[in-house]
Amino acid sequence: MKKLSRSRNKDPFSGSGQRLWKKAKTLIPGGNQLLSKRAEMFLPNLWPAHYSKAKGAYLWDLDGHKYLDMTSMGVGSCILGYADPDVDRAVIHRIRRGSMATLNAPEEVELAELLCEIHPWAHMVRYARTGGESMAIAARIARAYTGKDVIAFCGYHGWADWYLAANLENKVGLDEHLLKGLEPKGVPKALKGSIVPFRYNHIEELEEIIQNNPSLAAVIMEPFHGEWPKDNFLQKVRELAKKAGAVLVFDEITVGWRMTLGGAHLSLGVNPDMAIFAKSMSNGYPMAAIIGTRKVMQAAQDTFISSTYWTEGIGPTATLASIKKMKRVKLAKYLEQIGKKMKNGWERAAKTHGINVRFGGIPALQFYTFLGHDSQIVKTLFVQEMLRRGILATNAYYPSYVHSMAHVKRYIQAMDEVFAIIAKGIRGNTLQGLLKGPVAHSGFERLN
Repeated sequence: MKKLSRSRNKDPFSGSGQRLWKKAKTLIPGGNQLLSKRAEMFLPNLWPAHYSKAKGAYLWDLDGHKYLDMTSMGVGSCILGYADPDVDRAVIHRIRRGSMATLNAPEEVELAELLCEIHPWAHMVRYARTGGESMAIAARIARAYTGKDVIAFCGYHGWADWYLAANLENKVGLDEHLLKGLEPKGVPKALKGSIVPFRYNHIEELEEIIQNNPSLAAVIMEPFHGEWPKDNFLQKVRELAKKAGAVLVFDEITVGWRMTLGGAHLSLGVNPDMAIFAKSMSNGYPMAAIIGTRKVMQAAQDTFISSTYWTEGIGPTATLASIKKMKRVKLAKYLEQIGKKMKNGWERAAKTHGINVRFGGIPALQFYTFLGHDSQIVKTLFVQEMLRRGILATNAYYPSYVHSMAHVKRYIQAMDEVFAIIAKGIRGNTLQGLLKGPVAHSGFERLN
C-alpha cells in the first residue's frame, strides 16, 4: 500500500475509488448493493467509494489514503470496530476447521442458548444472514401463526415485497419510514392493502388500523425510532397487539446492542413476541437472528423457511465472539459516553457558528439534520471539507468501541473549522460555489 504525503492527503477528491465507482455503475445496477453506501449519497463524483483495508477506526481507499471513519462504521455493522482481533480470531479458527459441511455447526445451539438467556421471554431462535431476509422470515412466521394477512408497521424494515407493498395502497406509505416517492415496481399488485403504516408515538393511528383490519397478523416496528416513546406508547402497542390477536415484532436490527446488551426493548420495558437482530450482533460478518416465544416460533414448522447458507458456521461463531466481548467491555455504557461527547461537540460548534442543526436519536445512535432551504448543499459541503481533513463524516454518527475520546476531539476540531467555512458561505451566499462537485442525493429520511 502506498504511503501518502501530507499534501496529497489534503485533497483526496480524485483517484482509483472514484474511477472504479463510475465503472461499477456500468456493470452493477446502481453501482453497488446498498443504497446508503452509494457515493452519490455523500459526495457525488468525489467520494472514495471503495476501500482496500479497514482496521479499528480507520479505513484506506484504493490509493492508500487513510481516513478516520466517524460515520456509521459499516452502516452500523462494526460496533466493536473494523477487523476486531477477538472476533476475527474466533472466525479464523472456525474457517480452519471448515466453515461449511453436511452436518450442522454446533455454534448454532450455543448461540440460541445465549440469545434466550439474554432475552428470558424468548424460547426459540431461527437464523438468517441479513436484516432484510430476517424481517421477511418474521413476517412469514407471524402470518403462519395467526393465519391472517395484514401487517401494521412503523419504521424501516428492508426491501422485500411484504414491506414495499405499503406503497401499492398509498404512494406516500413509506415516505416517513424509507424513501419519499418510492415506486413499488415489481411488487405484486395483489399485495395491495396487506401492509399499513403508522407513525411512532401516534397510538391513535394503530388503533384505527386495528379497527379497520380484523385480519391483522402482526404489528412490526422498531422499538426505538429516533425519539423516545411517549405516554407509555410501547406498552399501549403491546396491549393493542395482544387484544387483536396479532404478533408483536420488534425490529432491533439497527438499535439492538447499543442501548444495552441485547435488544433496546430490554431497556424500554416491553417484551415482543418476536425480535430481530442483524448488523452489529456479528461485527461485520453476515448474520441475523429471529428470536421469539415458543408458540409463535413453532409456526415456522408449518411453512417453508430454509436456505443452505443459513447453516454455515462463520456467522454464529462471529456472533458468539462479538456478544461475549460486548458483555466483557460493557459496550453499551461506553457507547453512551463517547456518543454524549460527540453530541455536545456538535451542539457547541453549531451554536458557535450559527448553523441551524436538529439532533435526533440517542448518544449511541445519533443523526443530525441541517435545517434551511440550503440544507442539502450544507450537508454536501460538510462531507467534502471533513473528507479534505482525512475524516469520513456525514450527518449521522454510530459510535463504535474503537472510537476514543481523542478521535472525537479530532473530529470536533475539524468540524469547528468546517462549520466556520459553512457559516461564511451562508453569510456570503456562496455555498454552491464552495462545492467541488454536485450536491449529494437525498435518500433515507434518517440513516439506518
